[in-house]
Amino acid sequence: MNTEPRGLLFDMTRCWGCRNCVEACIAEHDFERDAEQTTELAADAFTAMKEVDDLPVRNLCRHCVTPSCASVCPVGALQKTELGPVVYDASKCMGCRYCMVSCPFDIPRYEWHATVPKIRKCDMCIGRMEKGELPACAEACPADATTAGTRAELIAEAHRRIAESPGDYLDHVYGEHEVGGTSVLFLAPKEMPVLGYEASLGDQPLPRLTWQVLEHIPPFALTGCAVLGAFAWIVRRRDQLGQHADDGAPQSPSRST
Repeated sequence: MNTEPRGLLFDMTRCWGCRNCVEACIAEHDFERDAEQTTELAADAFTAMKEVDDLPVRNLCRHCVTPSCASVCPVGALQKTELGPVVYDASKCMGCRYCMVSCPFDIPRYEWHATVPKIRKCDMCIGRMEKGELPACAEACPADATTAGTRAELIAEAHRRIAESPGDYLDHVYGEHEVGGTSVLFLAPKEMPVLGYEASLGDQPLPRLTWQVLEHIPPFALTGCAVLGAFAWIVRRRDQLGQHADDGAPQSPSRST
């Protein structure tokens, strides 16, 4: 299997809006929801589609080349893999949700109502990829609107399509350079902000900007913040577990006086 970093290319001009990609993602992760109603990301919706300006617009994790979510995670629960996907290990997660705040694309979702909540987002079907299979959404697409391959191949293919049909595309491969590059790329016929995609993020990886700020903060301040944050999480988690135990405990009979 090719071990070069892999990714996805979504070509909006080829999409029929059939939502097969959304249905395939739901089935792959055993979610219970209606693909037709999945227009926004959720803890049980790793990809979503909605119509904007008469165009089908997909949303999913961009799997940044230098992901800010992984850089801010204090326990290494999020990691960028050599294959390309950014993956999440719930067993390491402390629930700080820094990843949600740091993501420039507003992707990670939190299981707010779960007893033991987790961060949820697309993992590009890394289990399938490790077996040499396509991500479920790419395999299910009947129109070649979502294609999988190495990131280098997809960028070359995107530029080839623009060169062959310049009247059909905005001359820009979204994700080639944004925030240092992403593994999920987009082609569209209109300016990206019109379609709901953030276009003012710059080309520099966000973790690099973060460290440029942090290097001016005294180390003891960062250590103190980390300790206080961990202590607050422990206290909050203890209270949550205690409340859960109280809610499930049988009530003692009242004594007569």
